[in-house]
Amino acid sequence: MPIRYILKQFLLPPGLFLLLLLAAWWLRRRFPRLALLCFVAGLGGMGFFSLPVVVEWSARALETEPALDLQQWRTLAQQAEVIVVLGGGRELADPGWGADQPSLLALERVRFAARLAKASGLPLLTSGGLHYGAPPSEAALMADVLVGDYGLSVRWQEGLSRTTWENATGTAQLLKKAGISRVVLVTQAWHMPRARWSFEQAGLQVISAPMGFLGTANGRPAGGLLPESKAVWQNGLLLNEAVGLLAYRLFYKGAVAQP
Repeated sequence: MPIRYILKQFLLPPGLFLLLLLAAWWLRRRFPRLALLCFVAGLGGMGFFSLPVVVEWSARALETEPALDLQQWRTLAQQAEVIVVLGGGRELADPGWGADQPSLLALERVRFAARLAKASGLPLLTSGGLHYGAPPSEAALMADVLVGDYGLSVRWQEGLSRTTWENATGTAQLLKKAGISRVVLVTQAWHMPRARWSFEQAGLQVISAPMGFLGTANGRPAGGLLPESKAVWQNGLLLNEAVGLLAYRLFYKGAVAQP
């Protein structure tokens, strides 16, 4: 199991807050004040991250790329040469389907990419590697959905990447061999700044096609001030994205992929 995966489970919600609560229990006798601080931070953090309104506020800070309007959908072929849809995980051996399936996040991206492809006539590329270290790749799973559910063929599959940076570098290598440098990039709106930055670092010209916005009005009772389990997951995604965006610009700046 990759160490990066293990660390993320303990440094992001809810793992981080559970560790703080465990530390509070462990320290309660020898360091009661520190234990109280850990308890308040753990319980308070869990409560804060469970609020839909926090998802809304946090997403607005990350979702800096505007959505395409319908007129832009029809003119994409004049500005780009391919639609690239990024993988977002996979679910293992779904009994209903009898096979692995793209995650719900990935399926959102695939649906949007299919709609753009039908509106513009542009070819498709799917990007995503071996999420659990064994085939099929995320790229192959998404390609199967595009063919089976939307009747769209996929011209290229980039099936080796494990990160957004590798999505970008692997895709750039494939497309540059075909003489292509202008792409429409499809991913969640909160993921788009890091994705676009990575693809531009890899030497591609990017038209952002963000979807799955979380920074819109949450529509919950009491304005989203009541705790909700889904919000913990969403806030975890957003925190991971904020950390990733900062880390990429620190560690990958100036690192350009060579085909």
